[in-house]
Amino acid sequence: MFQIASVPAVGETAPDFTLPDTDKNSVSLSDQKGKAVVLLFFPMAFTSVCTQELCGVRDDMARYNDLDAQVYGISVDSPFSLERFRREQNLPFALLSDFNRTASAAYGALYEDFVLGLKGVSKRAAFVVDGTGKIRYAEVLENAGEVPDLEAVKNTLAALKG
Repeated sequence: MFQIASVPAVGETAPDFTLPDTDKNSVSLSDQKGKAVVLLFFPMAFTSVCTQELCGVRDDMARYNDLDAQVYGISVDSPFSLERFRREQNLPFALLSDFNRTASAAYGALYEDFVLGLKGVSKRAAFVVDGTGKIRYAEVLENAGEVPDLEAVKNTLAALKG
Protein backbone atom coordinates (compact mmCIF):
# COMPACT_ATOMS: atom_id res chain seq x y z
CA MET A 1 0.00 0.00 0.00
CA PHE A 2 2.81 2.43 0.91
CA GLN A 3 6.38 2.40 -0.41
CA ILE A 4 8.26 2.53 2.90
CA ALA A 5 12.03 3.02 2.79
CA SER A 6 14.42 1.58 5.33
CA VAL A 7 15.39 3.84 8.21
CA PRO A 8 18.23 6.11 7.04
CA ALA A 9 21.43 5.38 8.93
CA VAL A 10 23.60 7.79 10.87
CA GLY A 11 25.99 9.42 8.40
CA GLU A 12 23.61 9.18 5.45
CA THR A 13 22.08 12.22 3.79
CA ALA A 14 18.66 12.93 5.27
CA PRO A 15 15.81 12.51 2.79
CA ASP A 16 14.55 15.92 1.75
CA PHE A 17 10.88 16.81 2.07
CA THR A 18 8.54 19.76 1.72
CA LEU A 19 5.53 19.77 4.04
CA PRO A 20 2.95 22.37 5.10
CA ASP A 21 3.14 23.79 8.59
CA THR A 22 0.20 24.94 10.70
CA ASP A 23 0.39 28.42 9.14
CA LYS A 24 0.00 26.78 5.68
CA ASN A 25 3.61 27.62 4.74
CA SER A 26 5.77 25.08 2.93
CA VAL A 27 8.76 23.91 4.96
CA SER A 28 11.61 22.06 3.23
CA LEU A 29 14.38 20.26 5.05
CA SER A 30 16.82 21.47 2.37
CA ASP A 31 16.04 25.07 3.38
CA GLN A 32 17.46 24.34 6.85
CA LYS A 33 21.09 23.92 5.69
CA GLY A 34 23.53 25.26 8.24
CA LYS A 35 21.18 24.46 11.14
CA ALA A 36 20.83 21.44 13.38
CA VAL A 37 17.33 20.05 12.91
CA VAL A 38 15.34 17.70 15.15
CA LEU A 39 12.59 15.75 13.40
CA LEU A 40 10.05 14.20 15.76
CA PHE A 41 7.60 11.94 13.95
CA PHE A 42 4.53 11.12 16.02
CA PRO A 43 1.42 9.02 15.35
CA MET A 44 -1.50 11.33 16.11
CA ALA A 45 -2.28 14.69 17.62
CA PHE A 46 -4.48 14.76 20.72
CA THR A 47 -3.42 11.29 21.90
CA SER A 48 -1.92 10.83 25.34
CA VAL A 49 1.64 9.71 24.53
CA CYS A 50 2.02 12.19 21.66
CA THR A 51 0.83 15.01 23.89
CA GLN A 52 3.20 13.90 26.67
CA GLU A 53 6.18 13.71 24.29
CA LEU A 54 5.63 17.03 22.54
CA CYS A 55 4.77 18.88 25.76
CA GLY A 56 7.99 17.49 27.25
CA VAL A 57 9.90 19.04 24.35
CA ARG A 58 7.94 22.27 24.86
CA ASP A 59 8.88 22.32 28.54
CA ASP A 60 12.56 21.82 27.65
CA MET A 61 12.57 24.23 24.68
CA ALA A 62 15.15 26.50 26.31
CA ARG A 63 17.65 23.63 26.11
CA TYR A 64 16.91 23.01 22.42
CA ASN A 65 17.29 26.75 21.79
CA ASP A 66 20.62 26.77 23.69
CA LEU A 67 21.75 23.96 21.37
CA ASP A 68 20.73 26.02 18.32
CA ALA A 69 18.29 23.32 17.21
CA GLN A 70 15.31 23.78 14.93
CA VAL A 71 12.59 21.36 16.11
CA TYR A 72 9.79 20.03 13.90
CA GLY A 73 6.99 17.69 14.92
CA ILE A 74 5.66 15.64 11.99
CA SER A 75 2.50 13.54 11.74
CA VAL A 76 0.00 12.46 9.11
CA ASP A 77 -2.67 14.67 10.69
CA SER A 78 -4.02 17.51 8.56
CA PRO A 79 -2.50 20.99 8.97
CA PHE A 80 -5.84 22.10 10.40
CA SER A 81 -5.84 19.48 13.17
CA LEU A 82 -2.18 20.17 13.89
CA GLU A 83 -2.85 23.91 14.15
CA ARG A 84 -5.45 23.33 16.86
CA PHE A 85 -3.22 20.82 18.67
CA ARG A 86 -0.27 23.23 18.57
CA ARG A 87 -2.38 26.11 19.85
CA GLU A 88 -4.06 24.09 22.64
CA GLN A 89 -0.75 22.65 23.84
CA ASN A 90 1.13 25.96 23.39
CA LEU A 91 3.87 24.28 21.38
CA PRO A 92 6.69 26.74 20.50
CA PHE A 93 7.91 24.77 17.48
CA ALA A 94 6.41 24.02 14.08
CA LEU A 95 4.21 21.02 13.42
CA LEU A 96 4.32 19.72 9.86
CA SER A 97 1.57 17.77 8.14
CA ASP A 98 2.73 14.66 6.31
CA PHE A 99 -0.83 13.99 5.19
CA ASN A 100 0.40 12.28 2.00
CA ARG A 101 2.84 10.12 4.02
CA THR A 102 5.88 10.98 1.88
CA ALA A 103 8.28 12.05 4.65
CA SER A 104 7.24 9.32 7.10
CA ALA A 105 7.73 6.69 4.39
CA ALA A 106 11.10 8.15 3.33
CA TYR A 107 12.35 7.92 6.93
CA GLY A 108 11.07 4.37 7.46
CA ALA A 109 8.73 5.78 10.09
CA LEU A 110 5.32 4.66 8.84
CA TYR A 111 3.04 1.90 10.09
CA GLU A 112 1.35 0.06 7.25
CA ASP A 113 -1.22 -1.12 9.81
CA PHE A 114 -1.91 0.71 13.05
CA VAL A 115 -4.61 0.28 15.70
CA LEU A 116 -8.32 0.13 14.84
CA GLY A 117 -7.52 -0.81 11.24
CA LEU A 118 -5.91 2.56 10.53
CA LYS A 119 -3.30 2.45 7.79
CA GLY A 120 -0.39 4.77 7.06
CA VAL A 121 0.18 6.35 10.47
CA SER A 122 3.58 7.80 11.41
CA LYS A 123 5.68 5.79 13.83
CA ARG A 124 7.15 7.59 16.79
CA ALA A 125 10.67 8.50 15.72
CA ALA A 126 13.44 11.03 16.33
CA PHE A 127 16.15 12.18 13.95
CA VAL A 128 18.88 14.79 14.30
CA VAL A 129 20.09 16.26 11.02
CA ASP A 130 23.26 18.36 11.04
CA GLY A 131 23.86 21.57 9.12
CA THR A 132 25.21 19.67 6.12
CA GLY A 133 22.08 17.53 5.84
CA LYS A 134 23.58 14.36 7.34
CA ILE A 135 21.73 12.25 9.87
CA ARG A 136 23.53 12.25 13.22
CA TYR A 137 20.89 10.45 15.30
CA ALA A 138 18.13 8.06 14.24
CA GLU A 139 15.58 6.22 16.36
CA VAL A 140 12.36 4.68 15.06
CA LEU A 141 10.13 2.95 17.59
CA GLU A 142 7.80 0.08 16.75
CA ASN A 143 5.80 0.56 19.96
CA ALA A 144 3.77 3.78 19.77
CA GLY A 145 3.51 3.77 23.57
CA GLU A 146 7.23 4.46 23.93
CA VAL A 147 8.96 7.82 23.61
CA PRO A 148 12.30 8.42 21.84
CA ASP A 149 15.42 8.95 23.94
CA LEU A 150 15.30 12.75 23.99
CA GLU A 151 18.39 12.91 26.21
CA ALA A 152 20.33 11.16 23.43
CA VAL A 153 18.88 13.69 20.97
CA LYS A 154 20.12 16.58 23.14
CA ASN A 155 23.51 14.91 23.63
CA THR A 156 23.84 14.59 19.85
CA LEU A 157 22.94 18.27 19.44
CA ALA A 158 25.50 19.24 22.10
CA ALA A 159 28.20 17.27 20.28
CA LEU A 160 27.31 19.06 17.03
CA LYS A 161 27.54 22.43 18.72
CA GLY A 162 30.94 21.47 20.13
